Amino acid sequence: MAKILHFECSKCGEIVTADVPRNVCPKDGGPLYVRYDLAAIRDSAPRESVKNGPTSMWRYAAVLPDVEPVTLGEGMTPILHSRKYTKLLIKDDGLNPTGSFKARGMSAALSMARHYGLKKLAAPSAGNAGGALAAYSAAAGLDAYVFMPKDVPLANRLECEASGAHLTLVDGLISDCGRMVAERKDKEGWFDVSTLKEPFRVEGKKTMGYEVAEQLGWRLPDAILYPTGGGVGLIGMWKAFAEMEELGWIEAGKRPKMISVQASGCAPIIKALHEEKPTSEMWQNAHTLAAGLRVPKAYGDFLILEIIRASGGTAVAVDDDAIMAGVKELAENEGIFAAPEGGAAMAAYRDLLQSGFLQESDEVVLFNTGSGYKYLDTFAEYWRVKPAESKFELPASRNIGGIIGPY
Repeated sequence: MAKILHFECSKCGEIVTADVPRNVCPKDGGPLYVRYDLAAIRDSAPRESVKNGPTSMWRYAAVLPDVEPVTLGEGMTPILHSRKYTKLLIKDDGLNPTGSFKARGMSAALSMARHYGLKKLAAPSAGNAGGALAAYSAAAGLDAYVFMPKDVPLANRLECEASGAHLTLVDGLISDCGRMVAERKDKEGWFDVSTLKEPFRVEGKKTMGYEVAEQLGWRLPDAILYPTGGGVGLIGMWKAFAEMEELGWIEAGKRPKMISVQASGCAPIIKALHEEKPTSEMWQNAHTLAAGLRVPKAYGDFLILEIIRASGGTAVAVDDDAIMAGVKELAENEGIFAAPEGGAAMAAYRDLLQSGFLQESDEVVLFNTGSGYKYLDTFAEYWRVKPAESKFELPASRNIGGIIGPY
């Protein structure tokens, strides 16, 4: 595992010591990156050594903090070849513990929280991050305080309660939840593990980039389609590509186009990109059934926009009907019951083929970031309201008493 040299501000480049837990840059509030001695790692940990590691994200211990991991077996999710599109690959992160990619970031964050001796952790969540925080806090023996919009999918609420987290349901959006955490954390003695307000969730999420490279034979695809709410995964993968280039694990200068996928009812990144702005504006009246995409303004929006532009990528917005059609397409053609966010990525892929931005000959990795099983209430409600959008009917409840026989 790697010794941390220091933290570096992603905005101003300020160097901050890593001997105590940190949230953001003390000068300008920028998200902090974890920095290692990559030259030393290059000499001591050749790429071939990765295969000797565990079948989890911690196989990349050479570029992760030197601490005892809090792990539930997260990472090393499969890349599956599409049965419909010749060059499309689907990275199914819905197979992570707690049913989403959020497990990666929370494994790293909770490992460091325990290392630093923290006891109480708090975060706002659109759903899956809260469930992951609750589960990994339970595994680490720490207290979790989770703030969620009251209309999150039921599974997110139940997993928090089952794991013993202190759950607050908020009549509002994730931005309102974040404000409540910020207002109360000092008084309550919580350490804030919100998206990009501590350095280690990026470290967990960057392992997606390492896995894509390893699973493709230590090369990168032409493009990556990524559902973007807070955008930590996209930021983490870009960090991973830079590290791998410096380590000599991949060829330099061969990075993929990074494509951000959002919902048309909450698309601040798309708007800022098309208006050529360095940051996004708060999206008003945010709405979409893809809970993970309902983030009115990402804390690291400037980083997301920089990455999209530097990679020659783009950003795409799709509406809820297209999202649900994407879920159906992934299920029918690929056998993957995806989260709405994965359905959004599928819909965006079709749109980009149609527009000509992508060709069917382009090798594309599409991220499904969560399991559809966590959204059963969302799907059921949608298909009741719009039965024509589905090829099946939801069963009416049926009470059966006594001896169960043929019926």
